[in-house]
Amino acid sequence: MMARNASSLDLYRTGMTFVSLMAQTQMVMTYRMMGMAGVWKVAGSENQRMVDEKGPAFAESMFAGARALMTGQRPDQVAMAAMQPLHSKTSSNSRRLARRGPKLPVLK
Repeated sequence: MMARNASSLDLYRTGMTFVSLMAQTQMVMTYRMMGMAGVWKVAGSENQRMVDEKGPAFAESMFAGARALMTGQRPDQVAMAAMQPLHSKTSSNSRRLARRGPKLPVLK
């Protein structure tokens, strides 16, 4: 069975998911670097968490993309499948880190 062609909306949705993933990735990197610099509140385990989550997130992304490819999905659907695990992780990290807030000096 042939898959239908991607519509303009399908391609727009894929592009916007990619842009959102890029923006949230930059936000998470910024929060973590600000935490390393001591100007953002982060948990002491944040650096280890940053390293530990990479492998499983990329493996899940690779398997989701491969699964979509092997089931005959369109290229935009393969891209969406591969981006979704990463998008979920960066979105939750961004929300979690944003809630922590800046580390303000205590004035006496």
